[in-house]
Formats: sequence, C-alpha cells, structure tokens
Amino acid sequence: MAEKRDYYEVLGVSKDATDEDIKRAYRKKAKEYHPDLHPNDPDAAAHFKEVNEANEVLSDPDKRARYDQFGFNDPAMGGNPFGGGGFDFNGGMDMGDILNSFFGMGGMGGSRRAGPMKGNDVQCELRLTFEEAARGCEKTVDYYCSDNCPTCNGTGAKPGTSPVTCTACKGTGQIRTTNGWMQTVRTCPTCQGTGKMIAEKCTGCGGTGRLRKRHSETINVPAGIDHGQTLRKAEKGEAGLRGGPNGDLYVTVTVKPHKLFQRDGYDLLLEFPVSFTQAALGADVDIPTLESPVKYHIPEGTQPGTEIRIRGKGIQQLRSQNRGDLVVTVKVEIPTRITDRQKELLRQFDESSTGREYKERKSFLDKIKDAFS
Repeated sequence: MAEKRDYYEVLGVSKDATDEDIKRAYRKKAKEYHPDLHPNDPDAAAHFKEVNEANEVLSDPDKRARYDQFGFNDPAMGGNPFGGGGFDFNGGMDMGDILNSFFGMGGMGGSRRAGPMKGNDVQCELRLTFEEAARGCEKTVDYYCSDNCPTCNGTGAKPGTSPVTCTACKGTGQIRTTNGWMQTVRTCPTCQGTGKMIAEKCTGCGGTGRLRKRHSETINVPAGIDHGQTLRKAEKGEAGLRGGPNGDLYVTVTVKPHKLFQRDGYDLLLEFPVSFTQAALGADVDIPTLESPVKYHIPEGTQPGTEIRIRGKGIQQLRSQNRGDLVVTVKVEIPTRITDRQKELLRQFDESSTGREYKERKSFLDKIKDAFS
C-alpha cells in the first residue's frame, strides 16, 4: 500500500467507465474491504481507505476530469504538473520562483509568502450506524491540528519582542544570484521567504508559532447521508499563517452495513423469505422497515424473485422530505426436513396436479414437445 495506485485500478474499472459503472464498482469494493465485515484482515482498513479515496475523485465529474489530465499532480490539489510531486511551500522553489528564475519577474514569490496564508485543511473520519446515516444525527468528532501559539499569538517571537528583518535577504524574502546574463531568484532559505527572522524565540512553541492540539467538533449529520460522502465545516482546520484564515475541516462518513437492508441510492433493498405454503396459498406478513413493520398480503401463487415495492419506506433524500422506496425481493424457502406424513401429502398433491398449476413448467414442456415433434 506504500505506492499510490491508479484510481481506476483501485476500483477495477476502465478509464471510459460510466458514472453507474463507478458507482457499482465502488459498492462492490467497499463491501469487499469494509473493516467491519473483515475483522481478521489487517489490510482491510487500508484497502477500504484507498477505495474511498478513489471513489471521492472518480465520482465527482470535476475532480475526475482534473485527475484524467494531471493524475496525482493536480495543481488545484497542490500537485506539480511538471512532475515534481507538489509545490514546496517550505523553502523549495514554488511557481513564483520558477517564473522568477526564467523570466526575472521581480519579488513575486516573496511578496506572496509574506502575506496572509490560509491554514491547511484537516480530514477525519466519522463512523455511523446504518440507522444514524438514514435518520440523521448529531455527533462529535475528535481530531488534531495546529493552532497559533497562545503565548506569542503565532509570531514565534518571545513575548515583548518582535521578528526582525532577515539579514540574508534584507527583508525581500528572495536570494538573487547572477551568472553571466542569467539571473536566478530563489526563496530565502533563512527566513523561508517571509523577510523576517526571530531573534528571541517563544518558549511556548520554540519559535514555530504553532502548537498541535486536540479538538472536538459537533457535527450535524443530515438524514440520508451515504457512505463515503464528506461534510465540511468552514475554518475549523489548522490556523492560518500571518493572520490568514483557518483551513476547513472535512469529515468523511463511514456507514456500518445493516444486517437486513442494503442501500441503492435512496431505495432500501430487502430479501424477504416466505415458506412454500405462503407463496402458494398467499399470506399476510409483517415486512420490516427502518421504523415499524408494515402489513402486506403476499398474493396466492407468488413466485421466487418477485419484487414488491413499498412506496416511501426507503431513505430520506438529503435536505428534502422526499423518501425512496423499500424494494422487497421474495425468497421462497423450500423445507429441508419434512416428516413422512408431509412427504406423503406432497406426493398426493403432485399426483393430483394437471400441470396447469405451473406456468413455467407447462411452457417448458410445451417447448420440448414442439422441439421433438
């Protein structure tokens, strides 16, 4: 799992796969690697996370288009389309440095670095039961992220002192080197492009201006959220630099499978077993839902695989009062142990049959006669 795999390979689909192909593949893979279904597999959680990440990109048309164009080096996600594996904002050359190096475009990199910068986004996972996801709930997530040091308010300098002008770059944030006709401009490694140095470091943070702390955040989970979807809380991520706003908190939902139901969009799927007698004679049954059971009459002569659709008993649609349906597939169960008396009664029933009781069998026998006549 160390080397990042192609998202299409992870889901097992081709690059021309439709949205429905990706949706089906994701459900299959999620079930295949869900940690709750494979508690004895130490790699299940890692595979499951990989599948979720691939689905998050390929199920979003915009993200998928960027991935198809740039792969893992998407500039919008911090990647480097020139193959470098990401722009380095910690002392290496960024795009401003590259432009400066080739075209001599003034203090572009330094001025950008010296200004306010938004903090990093933070991601965490929220595990829900099937019912919690269907009905909505309020949950608390715990996560770690960097805050501004309360002692120095994020400056990194000892209280009562202030950062001073960097002596290496004279406050420009850039180091210029001339070699003949070519001038190279790079970010100052001493001050990391800020143009400032800390003479006396804050004892609370060691001069970094940051402290990593545990946070708790209340999440209002909307009814109908599905496995793999992400909720965003603005400015609940890491603190910004030089007065910039905080990053955002992204909470990815993991839904535990239900023992009875499966989900298909906003519909619920249920296999409902009935006896041979109930299917043949008809019966009144109680069909379970996510709330209370509903009464339903199984018609006489119901066949295995018959689908029953109960309107409005599925999942509530996100930010809507509309609900999907409960789709029930009838599963006729044949008894495995019967008494001698029951066997005799079944033989009598079979001997008294004319063949018209079985539509499929009669049609099949007629086809045989036609084939050999």
